[in-house]
Amino acid sequence: MLKIDIHTHIIPEHLPKWSEKFFDSRYIHLDHHCPGCARMMQGDKFFREIESNCWDADVRLKDCDDHGVNVQVLSAIPVMFHYWEKNATYALETSRFQNDFIAEVVSRNPKRFIGLGTVPLQDPQLSIQEMQRCMQELGMAGIEIGSHVNDWNLNAEELFPFFEAAEKLNAAIFVHPWDMMGKDKMNKYWLPWLVGMPAESSLAICSMIFGGIFERLPKLKVAFAHGGGSFPSTIGRIEHGFNVRPDLVAIDNKINPRQYLNKFYLDTLVHDPLMLNYLLELCGPNQLALGSDYPFPLGEHHPGKLIESMTLDNTVIERLMSGTALDWLSLEKSMFE
Repeated sequence: MLKIDIHTHIIPEHLPKWSEKFFDSRYIHLDHHCPGCARMMQGDKFFREIESNCWDADVRLKDCDDHGVNVQVLSAIPVMFHYWEKNATYALETSRFQNDFIAEVVSRNPKRFIGLGTVPLQDPQLSIQEMQRCMQELGMAGIEIGSHVNDWNLNAEELFPFFEAAEKLNAAIFVHPWDMMGKDKMNKYWLPWLVGMPAESSLAICSMIFGGIFERLPKLKVAFAHGGGSFPSTIGRIEHGFNVRPDLVAIDNKINPRQYLNKFYLDTLVHDPLMLNYLLELCGPNQLALGSDYPFPLGEHHPGKLIESMTLDNTVIERLMSGTALDWLSLEKSMFE
């Protein structure tokens, strides 16, 4: 059975020292302090320890073979979005560098890897240009974006031309939480990742629904990470708010948010069979695709193990493992056989 993991992250092994070039310590550089290991650093500040599976395609392929993963969808690590950069041409340069790296990895193993690009979304026009390059020149399947762009939520009118261009290009959009809300109040217990990330995904989904993005662009293909975060478990509250306070909630879109549950995709990274069963009942298997967050600790260390551990019909398992991913990416199964 074909297994496609739609949620994996990759970073170039040799990053330029953008912090020195652009005079901003927020840019990540890698400190390769020992073989096969590196510290992600923001200036002198430690961000994360990573290993060679974060940049080395051969190591990734070995892990894939060990876990029965046929195909990985590669995307940038969210801290590398650089939306905060006021000079968007700097952010464009970093995006192009990462996109060229991802495209090169895919070109060496086109049956094992699929690429998603990253763009400087603080400048929608530059982002459209880079998305066009990703799709038309680099052969990518889509673009990964963050759950918000600085002060813009995803319903911002400034971002609509980007989504409109994505629909025209048939580019799959993968929305990943980043720069978590309330992080200044969550400095212990890893709470930005445990509490903030699920809330960010719900923010992104609600913004796109209530902002009418899915209504205005019905062919736009959007997938959200981490099973949609806290959105699925709070859809009842969200719908109730829409019904009882339409003067506050339904100001841009008069359609019940529950009617959009089959208009976008979610990955299966929920770590709980009860939650995955709930998503299957809520959204259906046609909207759910295997995602692991490889190679990070909060991910599923054996991609697909949760699905495989459950009592599901083989047609449902096949849909979760690859069918939905192929639909979202607009690709054919034969490409990977």
